[in-house]
Amino acid sequence: MLGTHWSLVSLMLVSASLIMTYFWYDKKDISTKEIALTATLAAFAGLSRVPFAAIPSFQPTTFLVLVSGYVFGAGSGLMVGSMAAFVSNFFLGHGPWTPWQMAAWGLVGVSGGILSRWRLRHAKIFLLILSFLWGLCFGWLLNIWHWLTFVYPLTLRSFIAIQLTSIWFDFIHALGNVLFMYFLGTDLIKILHRFKRRLTVSRLPIQELERS
Repeated sequence: MLGTHWSLVSLMLVSASLIMTYFWYDKKDISTKEIALTATLAAFAGLSRVPFAAIPSFQPTTFLVLVSGYVFGAGSGLMVGSMAAFVSNFFLGHGPWTPWQMAAWGLVGVSGGILSRWRLRHAKIFLLILSFLWGLCFGWLLNIWHWLTFVYPLTLRSFIAIQLTSIWFDFIHALGNVLFMYFLGTDLIKILHRFKRRLTVSRLPIQELERS
C-alpha cells in the first residue's frame, strides 16, 4: 500500500511537471516553421526507436534528442525528447512508465541545449561523454519508477539492488549512444544547423526599414 502511494504521488508530480513545461513552451514566441520542425524531429526520434525494439536498450532516440537540443536549444530539445517517448509508445505500449520516459528524454534534450550555450572547444568529445552518461542516467531514472511501483520495502538496499539489476542494459544504451554520436553526430548537426539557418528571421532596425 505504501509503495502504491509513492508510485501515484511520483507519477502525479512528473505528469504535472510535463504539463507545466508544455504551457511554458506554448507561451514562447515560436514560428510555425519551428513548431513543425520540432514535431517532425520528435516523430522521427520516436519512430526510430521502433525498429530497434528487438535489441534491448539499443536505439538512436537518445542520440537524436541530444543533438536536437544541442542545435535548437533546451526548450526545443525538451519538446523533442518528451514527445518522442509519447510517439514511440503508441507502437511499443503506453503505461505509467510513459511520463517518466517523457521526462527523462526531455532532460536529455535540455542537457544538449545547455551544452551548446557553453560553446566549448572540441564539442564532439563532450557530446560523446554526455551520450554515454545519459545511457546510464536514463536507466537509473526509470529504475526509480520501478522501485517506487513494484518494490517493497522501499529501502536503500532495495534501491541499490534495483539499480544494479539494470546495469548491463544501461551500458548497452550508453554504448549505443556513443556509437551513434561518433559515426552520425557531426553530419546530423550540420544538417540541422542548415535547417536552423532557414528558420532564422533577421529583424532590421526600424531606422533601416524607414530608409528602405
